[in-house]
Amino acid sequence: MFTIKAGFSDTVEVRTTIERVRDFFTDIDNFTSMMPGVIAIHTDAQGIMHWKVEAEIPLVGKMIQKFDVMAEDDDDGRIDWGPVPGEQANFLRFSAEFIEKAIDRTQVRFLQMVELRRRSARDLHLLAGLAGESLISREMTARVTEMIRTFIERAKNKLESVSN
Repeated sequence: MFTIKAGFSDTVEVRTTIERVRDFFTDIDNFTSMMPGVIAIHTDAQGIMHWKVEAEIPLVGKMIQKFDVMAEDDDDGRIDWGPVPGEQANFLRFSAEFIEKAIDRTQVRFLQMVELRRRSARDLHLLAGLAGESLISREMTARVTEMIRTFIERAKNKLESVSN
């Protein structure tokens, strides 16, 4: 089995209400418009979100992957999206926890994990075997980190400019 893993976690404080933060992060359009690499997200009639994501990986080139994701938690203080039951190849997990620090300050804890599983390296990309799991995982982690940090910065700027 050829497995690529990438992850990101961080905590940020935003100068706005917990309600605004939660509304922002539950709006899928914000992810497609503010997160680099997210080409499209479509939610079907069953509530499954289909994410189409692109990343440039050294030695391998551009990779476009599709992830089928569904909501796992419907708590006001947290959103959790994870792979649909039965998924065998492309796993995406995103969670954000919202903690009210004051009336106009909210802490957000992010976690994003990506895992790609294939029977062989060639099933992922023709050059994947040459690059190897560890190099691709390291580069995917760098790309996921860049994507999420950019998204968080844009989200924070938008939320704080609306509040002030």
